[in-house]
Amino acid sequence: MESHAAPPIVTAFADLAPRYDVVLCDIWGVLHNGVAAFPPAGDALARARALGTTVILVSNAPRPADAVAQILDGLGVPRDAYDAIVTSGMVTMSLLGDRPGTKMWHLGPERDLGIYDGLNLTQTGLEDAELIVCTGLFDDTTETPADYAATLKSAKARNLPFICANPDIVVERGGDLIWCAGAIAEAYAELGGEVVFCGKPHRPIYETALATATRLRGAPPDKARMIAIGDALRTDLAGALGFGIDCLFVAAGIHAGELGLEHGAEVDPAALARLMADGPGQPAAVTTRLSW
Repeated sequence: MESHAAPPIVTAFADLAPRYDVVLCDIWGVLHNGVAAFPPAGDALARARALGTTVILVSNAPRPADAVAQILDGLGVPRDAYDAIVTSGMVTMSLLGDRPGTKMWHLGPERDLGIYDGLNLTQTGLEDAELIVCTGLFDDTTETPADYAATLKSAKARNLPFICANPDIVVERGGDLIWCAGAIAEAYAELGGEVVFCGKPHRPIYETALATATRLRGAPPDKARMIAIGDALRTDLAGALGFGIDCLFVAAGIHAGELGLEHGAEVDPAALARLMADGPGQPAAVTTRLSW
């Protein structure tokens, strides 16, 4: 792929905030690491909101918005950091709502079963399913996508549609990288299986976020005054660019190891340029960690 020069590096979101009316902010890797909140990030979003910016958290969490809000409460992310939450779980629920009576097999942990609340679906074993909905691995602390190879081959033999409720490949949890539903979905797609992705970087979740911003602000926002904030090239940066909005890339997230940022260092422009050369394009700016 053609190499790119390093994008501008900023240390303070305050320098960018006045340019934007709407912020679409990633959660995991920007606001918390799965174990604890990053207080400066929450503070930065709260300060932007105080200036009139609408902040919508956009997450590949395979759960309803209220469930994500409760998780954020427990991690210490303040409610004044955001106006609304849009999740891949919400997009998945909308999609499943159009398939009443479908026999479906849930692939993922029990904690994600709330995604089916209120839906007219029949949960079955894989052998009776007409559809697979994947929210993750059954046990992401011990399993890898390779453990599902035989299951996916069996599903492909029956040409079962596969709905991926979390397109993330991995996320950071307390410094460790944990496999997500996107890794299983990609493996199924490589077998030739039909996969529908419900979250970032795919357009439906951004359309939902835009509709939410329109409702909150009373009018459609100008895309030139919208910015996505996120830490993943494949989902956050690619999704923003595909939707036609700016992106602030947070370096000390999922790509921290590639950038040498695990132990509190700052962004090295040369390492950043190498990373971006393999990415989907240029963010508007890069920051090490989101702060005001």
